Amino acid sequence: MLSLYRRHQKHCPQLFKGRGHLRCPCPVWVDGRMHGERIHKALGTTDWHKAQQIVRELETGANCTDTRTQVGPITLNQAWLRFMADLDARKLHPATVRKYCLLQKQMEEFATHKRTRFLGQLDIDTMGEFRSVWKDGALSASKKLERLKAFFCFAMKRKWITESPVSDLKAPKVSVKPTMPFTHEEVCRILEAVDIYCRETSANGRENARRLRAFVLILRYSGMRISDVVNLTAERFVGNRLFLYTAKTGVPVHIVLPEFVLRVLESTPRKSENHFFWSGVGKLESIVRSWQTRLRRLFQLAGVMKGHAHRFRDTFAVELLLAGIPIERVSILLGHQSTRVTEKHYNPWVRSRQEQLEADLERAWSRDPLVLVEAKVTRRLRGERARVN
Repeated sequence: MLSLYRRHQKHCPQLFKGRGHLRCPCPVWVDGRMHGERIHKALGTTDWHKAQQIVRELETGANCTDTRTQVGPITLNQAWLRFMADLDARKLHPATVRKYCLLQKQMEEFATHKRTRFLGQLDIDTMGEFRSVWKDGALSASKKLERLKAFFCFAMKRKWITESPVSDLKAPKVSVKPTMPFTHEEVCRILEAVDIYCRETSANGRENARRLRAFVLILRYSGMRISDVVNLTAERFVGNRLFLYTAKTGVPVHIVLPEFVLRVLESTPRKSENHFFWSGVGKLESIVRSWQTRLRRLFQLAGVMKGHAHRFRDTFAVELLLAGIPIERVSILLGHQSTRVTEKHYNPWVRSRQEQLEADLERAWSRDPLVLVEAKVTRRLRGERARVN
């Protein structure tokens, strides 16, 4: 017999209540025995009613995910269940799994509309039609196509299909927008606008308003993404060094923060004992959206057009490049997998640094005695030629 339960995530406020508590948005898992074998896995959904339907199909044999008892072609729903179980076993980031869940939902809704049940019924024309209904922009559609190809690659390796129906679908052309760091003047205006923000904020939002200055400074001087700053904990600090991440080589990567940033952070009231900007309870994505809303209001008060949190990260990278830091080291601090990623976004600023270096060399040569002597000789020869002509 199979039973359902919610596997509470580590940030779920109902974590301590155990399996018996069902009123939360955590993933639904199934546990039990069927056909003499243990089944314990995620069902790829947080919808309790949908999970009950999946279990009913499993128990009646209509949706058995065991390939040894599988009879006939595999259905689309079966394939997605196996694929989502594999994602869970790989311990992927919840945000990544959530994107796959969205793709699964859209794909199953499309298949229901087309009255397509089995995975093998999907061909390139059908998948091309599926892609045509996407409302995403070029970059989002490109990433979604990558996830779709990963799903069909998974199916091919398990011999459910002989070829992928999306292998010939081309990704849309993505135009990379130029990096737009904040200017020094804009950063100053943003920090000055924090005081205005605090005065105009209602009493129930004043605590977070007081945290806003530290939040902005950490974004600017750490180069971290907004989600990492929201989830920042006190244990990641050792003196003035902030732990960023562990590299693939196992070496921890730290960054040194300016002293005034640390003083502002220390004087800022914490949200919890260990967290600076949220309580550690609830969905991180929801808290990130709340901070994005506060930043949008702050940018309006500062008169900064098209302001968003990632521009602080761009500012961090560009200032390092203009200061002469090699792009390889900047790439490490940003946590990029390759310097190609860094070059893709910051190449224009690398050229600016090169121009700065060339100007420095010209200034240095202007003081070199040999260069000065040769310059006098060159001017004298030009003057003699001019008199002859």
